[in-house]
Amino acid sequence: MTPDHIVSSYNDELTALAQTIAEMGGEVEVAIENGTKALLTLDRELADVTIIADQRIDDMQRKIDDMAVSMIARRQPMASDLRAIVTAIHVAADLERVGDMAKQLARRSLKLDGMSLQPTFYNGVKNMTALVLRQIKESLNAYSNRDAQGAIEVCNRDDEVDAMHTSLFRELLTYMMEDPRNITPCTHLLFCAKSLERIGDHATNIAERAYYLQTGKQLSTDVEELQRTQIKV
Repeated sequence: MTPDHIVSSYNDELTALAQTIAEMGGEVEVAIENGTKALLTLDRELADVTIIADQRIDDMQRKIDDMAVSMIARRQPMASDLRAIVTAIHVAADLERVGDMAKQLARRSLKLDGMSLQPTFYNGVKNMTALVLRQIKESLNAYSNRDAQGAIEVCNRDDEVDAMHTSLFRELLTYMMEDPRNITPCTHLLFCAKSLERIGDHATNIAERAYYLQTGKQLSTDVEELQRTQIKV
């Protein structure tokens, strides 16, 4: 096997790894959309589809892990290539956890089935879903495009997710205090809000991986260094 052929084969493996991550990201985005839709419409069939789809997401994570470990063992990558492979393992792990959160949303919809809830109860969940789905999409874009600035922007919006979660918690708690009959359904929605907040956290993790992939530096370290510089000035 010629050196050129070895290099070409290696590049093909790196490309395949990146493509598999992109495919897994697409599956996860669909799972979030379906899990939330099942929750908002109490669609039992869609909830079942979302729960079943989680197995496919788990299988994709295992495939990515196997690809990455095999490449490390056979190719002994260094520098940016090693960074890309290790980052892929971490991103796949975050995506797998997001898939679990989507599955939890679907399962909560099954528990809410048959309960009477006013549409206003779901408004906060709708808004929070839109925000975290945007976070996931843009963190994956930052990862695939190696966009350090885009990664920073995703991380900066994490406070919005946290603030929305706090607001939704207070809103649902108010409904529970107003009428004891709201306690059970609102409790389920509180768990859903927490799942969405966790999705936001994983989106931030992916963005931080994207920043590291492009720069070779930890985003938190760079931010702290910038803050220290600004204080000195």
